[in-house]
Amino acid sequence: MGFTISGFIIGMLVGLTGVGGGSLMTPLLVIIFKINPAIAIGTDLLYAAITKSAGILSHGKMGHIDWNVVKKLMLGSIPASLITTYFLKEIDLTSPITLHWIEVGLGIALLLTAMAVFLQPRIIKKVAEKKIKRASNTKILTILLGLILGCVVTLTSVGAGALGVTALLLLYPGMRTKRIIGTDIAHAVPLTLFAGLGHYNLGNVDLMLLSALLIGSIPGIWLGSYLSAKIDENKLRYILVIILLLVGVELILNN
Repeated sequence: MGFTISGFIIGMLVGLTGVGGGSLMTPLLVIIFKINPAIAIGTDLLYAAITKSAGILSHGKMGHIDWNVVKKLMLGSIPASLITTYFLKEIDLTSPITLHWIEVGLGIALLLTAMAVFLQPRIIKKVAEKKIKRASNTKILTILLGLILGCVVTLTSVGAGALGVTALLLLYPGMRTKRIIGTDIAHAVPLTLFAGLGHYNLGNVDLMLLSALLIGSIPGIWLGSYLSAKIDENKLRYILVIILLLVGVELILNN
């Protein structure tokens, strides 16, 4: 029951803020429920792939996905995820030193996510004022972004949402924000699916835990999306930033 309630709460926060569940779900499983970090990450990756799949359908129908950008991101992210999974296969994920570094890496990823969430409105404002210009080597930078996201997401389950959107805003200042978000979600689904299946092959996925989280998160996301129009987005954003910072610091200092 505790996992289902947690899934509902995280799902509602995702619906309210749009920030990926990995930034919230994995730390919750590790800190509150004391789940093995490797299993928390692997389970959360498949959780993210399933919950974000509906986003592809809705954004696709509205024309909010740039599939050309998605392909460029995948050129970097999928190979990076496969290589990272192979690297994880070669190390002992149950050893204290490995778990130590997984939690530290997760903490760092959360701090970066907090920074991205905080900066997003400012970047969007700069883009609207045309103070940010598109780089000349966007294709290479997009593939490089995919590579970085592939490694970070596979290692920590964090980054596909807030970090991806923030980077895409900088790379494609001429693209509408809704299209940026739709494109990021369309890329996040195959990335988290590949990474999640890689962790499943490593034995890092708890299917019972995954089911319990999904039962709660689906109605939670619906309720959060409904309430998002009635709640001050800026206040929610600052609360989320503070939570991410505190949890990130907690994970790093505790190790």
